[in-house]
Amino acid sequence: MSQTSIKLTHSTRQISGTVQLTGSKSESNRALIIQAISAGQVEIKNLSHADDTVLLTNALKMAHQDGSASKTIDIGPAGTAMRFLTSYLNLLPGDFILTGTKRMQQRPIGILVDALNSLGTTIEYAQVSGYPPLHIHGPLAQSATSVTIKGDISSQYISSLLLIASALKQGLRLDIQGELTSKPYVTMTLDMLREVGIQHTWTENSIYIAPQKATSSTLYIEPDWSAASYWYAMIALSEKGSIRLPGLKRSSLQGDIAISEIMTHFGVKTTFEDNAIYLEKTKITSQKELFDFKSCPDLAQTVVVVASALKRNVSFTGLETLKIKETDRIAALQKEIAKYGAQLKEDGTTYHLESEHVNDPGKIAIDTYEDHRMAMAFAPLALVFKQVEIVEPQVVEKSYPTFWDDLRAQGFTIS
Repeated sequence: MSQTSIKLTHSTRQISGTVQLTGSKSESNRALIIQAISAGQVEIKNLSHADDTVLLTNALKMAHQDGSASKTIDIGPAGTAMRFLTSYLNLLPGDFILTGTKRMQQRPIGILVDALNSLGTTIEYAQVSGYPPLHIHGPLAQSATSVTIKGDISSQYISSLLLIASALKQGLRLDIQGELTSKPYVTMTLDMLREVGIQHTWTENSIYIAPQKATSSTLYIEPDWSAASYWYAMIALSEKGSIRLPGLKRSSLQGDIAISEIMTHFGVKTTFEDNAIYLEKTKITSQKELFDFKSCPDLAQTVVVVASALKRNVSFTGLETLKIKETDRIAALQKEIAKYGAQLKEDGTTYHLESEHVNDPGKIAIDTYEDHRMAMAFAPLALVFKQVEIVEPQVVEKSYPTFWDDLRAQGFTIS
């Protein structure tokens, strides 16, 4: 899809049926690094088709190709790939330039680079200090066994270090300083490592992984709970709705399973079946006013849009990391919801959503800021407003490439 924009409408405002979601991007990208370190011991099933995962797959192939000792690896807009490769490439011989899109070169990575350099890596900034592109000289000669890193910046920095820890000759003790943001993502990393036989100890704020090798094993990638969140939004905003999402499970490694509890407050009931979930629209009885996204920040845009469309005045905390994502997601949300009368007001670390003046503008155009989650969070508004235009709809390919096809199958008209 290469249109500059698409227009969405939905004549019946009813949703029903089954949607098969792609594998989790978060699990897939971790699995690829684990597989690369395992020297052929780890097999992956149900790998995501998302652009970010394809980019990481291709980057790993290029990194391992024989030939030039100096290689430039461009991971485009793939933030997880940038952070994971910043650590992983230090395990390999040779020189690497690790770069990405213009926006990627504006996303800070200095905390991770400082941590790695303190362990003995040689990483230099090719242009601006603290930001990609990076010049990585491998392999590292480990000079320290522990590193301290802030817990409230990005859990991906911590996961990046944990993924390579078992391959370090002296292992690694990672000391987390302050409060840990997005803890479920760190837990996911450790659980996936455990699935391939790599053990750890976690005592208070310290995680230790000894030098060890992966065992022969298979990592099965669960469907993406982040992708499921948009179907929760559609059920919440439908006049009548139910949907079945195969493969999702109650014992998920993904922190975004939190959407199943959050959306009970917006009229969506989740029933866990043997190997699927069933979503159903119900009457809203909750008056909950404060939601904390510290553990699941990727759900924030979806919930803000749903709450505004339902004219709920609610407040949110735990949004600090949203400003350094694909775009400044706070600023983007504020600008786009204002187009239909909602406001998101900042009050220290709390954000207050004011929705009493929300109205159907008839036709509304939503800018996406090169951010896949902006497109998918706002698309369900076509169930509430007469017509929703999404600018740069192809951004969804980053994490959910079949999104528009799945919407067509559920009665959305897309032109």
